[in-house]
Amino acid sequence: MQISAVRDALADAARVVVLPAGIGKLTSTGYVPDSVVVPCFFVAEVDINFDKTMGRGTDELMFTCRVLAGRADDRSSQRVLDALLSGAGVASLKQALEAARGAPGELALGGAADDLHLERVQGYRWYEHQGSSYVGAELAVKVIGDGNT
Repeated sequence: MQISAVRDALADAARVVVLPAGIGKLTSTGYVPDSVVVPCFFVAEVDINFDKTMGRGTDELMFTCRVLAGRADDRSSQRVLDALLSGAGVASLKQALEAARGAPGELALGGAADDLHLERVQGYRWYEHQGSSYVGAELAVKVIGDGNT
């Protein structure tokens, strides 16, 4: 698996969420941005477990992604965040990311991986990014794929 391709594909998958009227579109990037335009989803840290199967067969990547919803009004920002973190619905990041798994027998993330799973949401709190505070959360996404590519 190529980490950069997986990062970009995760950002593309997140981009399909539909936010409530008046909120605008979700900004989505495969890398930590210099500045944030909220609401924003980005792929941050990655932990790599090599050789999950013999002969470099499978590697496992655990991505920490962040979503920052806003900072102007804590209640309205948290409602946007709640919609993004819901398990279903047009604004659900879980639903959007897992739709990128592909149909049975297809590779996930447009061919960048074998499979993925949004395992959990953690750290629902205020985050500081480049000197500004935003309400947000972290998403733990496990991606598995070929260790030889």
